[in-house]
Amino acid sequence: MRDLVRRIDAATPAARDRAVDALRAFAILGVVLGHWTVTALVADSGTLRSASPLLYMPELTPLSWAFQTLAVFFLVGGLVGARSYVSARAKGIGYGRWLGTRLARLFRPVAVVLAVWTVAVVVMLSAGVDDRTLHTLCKLVLSPLWFLLVFAVLTALTPLATRLHPLWPFAVVLHVDVIRFGLDGPEWLNSMNVLAGWLVPYCLGAAWARGAVRSRVTHWMLLLGGAAACAGLVVWAGYPAAMVGVPGHPVSNLDPPNLATVTFGAAQCGAALLLLGPLRRMLARPGVWAAVAMVNLSAMTIFLWHQTSMMAVTAIGFLAGDPLPGMHTVPDNPGWVLARLAWLPAFATALLVCWTAFRTYEQARPRGSSLVVRQSRPVMAEAADGRTGRTI
Repeated sequence: MRDLVRRIDAATPAARDRAVDALRAFAILGVVLGHWTVTALVADSGTLRSASPLLYMPELTPLSWAFQTLAVFFLVGGLVGARSYVSARAKGIGYGRWLGTRLARLFRPVAVVLAVWTVAVVVMLSAGVDDRTLHTLCKLVLSPLWFLLVFAVLTALTPLATRLHPLWPFAVVLHVDVIRFGLDGPEWLNSMNVLAGWLVPYCLGAAWARGAVRSRVTHWMLLLGGAAACAGLVVWAGYPAAMVGVPGHPVSNLDPPNLATVTFGAAQCGAALLLLGPLRRMLARPGVWAAVAMVNLSAMTIFLWHQTSMMAVTAIGFLAGDPLPGMHTVPDNPGWVLARLAWLPAFATALLVCWTAFRTYEQARPRGSSLVVRQSRPVMAEAADGRTGRTI
């Protein structure tokens, strides 16, 4: 392990901004821990249904503020996408080739998840699993894919994002919300916010790439202004306080993203930009940087398989007999929270198994290769002849 840490640190170019990788890792792990903490599969008359402790214990709402980190991911995505696009143009690489390469890296591991779950569904149907349980499980594993579809569309819009001020998509979200909530507008308008809402942090990332958000004054304005606006929307405009969807609530801040989500995301982006300096100092430590680099090498694998890992542990416990506290019981008391925290290591172990089995589909790692970090992204270096193959 010490040798791996030294090799990763030694192979990292001095110009690489390690804090960017840390923000991406933070965003991915925030989503994983959020799902594991606020998603419950309740055993009900021989079936499994989904539930959320946020519905029964509103005092846990601040958990959604800590674990809803998607805006940070889109911020980093805008930064990396804009830099990649500008670099490709400088090298004479066309838009089609550039986009095809990035989308292939994004969706290669997705194809594996869909293939595995197609087989799993067939097996469960053959075994007589009831439709309600099957629907619950499939929804949990497929629902995170909306995020990747949105990210793919935003990636395709990167040339526009490099020139678009974040206030333009923010204005779209503002007008759609006014029409939705103030004028009882048509439901189809909601779909506009799916792209516009996440285009705000993505455009912030693109602006970061061209040096437009370097001022600490701007960072503080994003943090304080976004937090104040979000708080005002919750207190005076009736927006939900939870920054994730809660089953049973009539309005979700996340589906589609609304003004509360966008302003909350702006505050998150401001905080992330303010933390760049401390993160860079922290990541100068080889051990810390190696951990961040390893998470980034497997970011898609972690994201795509974390729900499957939780469901696998839950299913094994379900087959064992009586409902287990924090696993199959209704999440309506503090005891459930404590029990769920005790189950997190089991979820992490199952995710480690999935990571071992499926990480190569993300990394496209050839046999006999070893991990290094080269230029601005992780790559796999073959020990035999030094050839390299890029990864996500």
